[in-house]
Amino acid sequence: MNRLHLRRAAVLTAGTLLGLAGVATVAGPAAAHHPEPSGSYCATPNGAVTVTWSVTSSETDISGRITKLVSTVPGPVSGDLAVGAELKPAGKGTLTGTQTHTFSGPVPELKLTVGAHWDRGRKSHEGERTVTARPARDCATPSPSPSPSTPPSVTPSPSTPPRTTTPTPSASVPPSPSTPPSSPAAPAEPIFKLDQDCDSMTFVVENPAAGAPFTATLTTEKGVTRTLASEPGKTSSVEFDAYPGLKVTVKYDVVEDAETIPYAQPDDCSGQGGGLPVTGPAAGAIAGGAALLLTAGAVLFVTARRRRIRFTA
Repeated sequence: MNRLHLRRAAVLTAGTLLGLAGVATVAGPAAAHHPEPSGSYCATPNGAVTVTWSVTSSETDISGRITKLVSTVPGPVSGDLAVGAELKPAGKGTLTGTQTHTFSGPVPELKLTVGAHWDRGRKSHEGERTVTARPARDCATPSPSPSPSTPPSVTPSPSTPPRTTTPTPSASVPPSPSTPPSSPAAPAEPIFKLDQDCDSMTFVVENPAAGAPFTATLTTEKGVTRTLASEPGKTSSVEFDAYPGLKVTVKYDVVEDAETIPYAQPDDCSGQGGGLPVTGPAAGAIAGGAALLLTAGAVLFVTARRRRIRFTA
């Protein structure tokens, strides 16, 4: 009897450990696969601004490639940061690029949206992030131009009487108006992901703690409707069973227009019938396919309420 109890305990322990290992394996890649952009800029008194962008990878074991670069700074990005460039694993290389533009007024928000793609076996992943450049601390200060030499003073001739200057009373300076309260900071930008495999189509939203809440309604061409409620500090997802011809229309409560996204089946799905079956309820959540991303953030929640959202591969 004691041996029977020991065997049962051993089986339960082994099952628990396998389950925890499966959870760790499933949950790990879901939050990964995205570029890590950053930016800083230096401005001169005449309005010329030079921005330096840097991009690293979230992955430490495989390389990816840059698939999208959209900047609010006019002009091309010079350097090795370009669409199609290899994004090496984290710690093994950084892509950098610069942009220079002269603004006639105050320097606006300088943003860069970066999309990247990774292939991991039969699965592929895409991620996208937007970053706002910050003022750099090591901007070179232009040296002042040398002032012209002071000409020697001319002594007036005796025939010229000195002029007497009567001091005028200084004009009273009106008090400066009180500084208006600063506008609240724009909410942090969420990360939108779309993972597709041979069995599922999964929409994922990672909303940072400083983000803003919103709701998305997703409807298939057959009328199946699901709701994705995104809250700050949480990751939300909605999954659909994949089939040929599947199309999902996404409508956000903060944007008037909707966007329809067709399902893109991975290339290596024809041989799935042979070999071992694919099991596990969360297999679709970690599977990568042709990913589809949405530029989001402050523009989505504040200034682009009436702007059409474009999904790009």
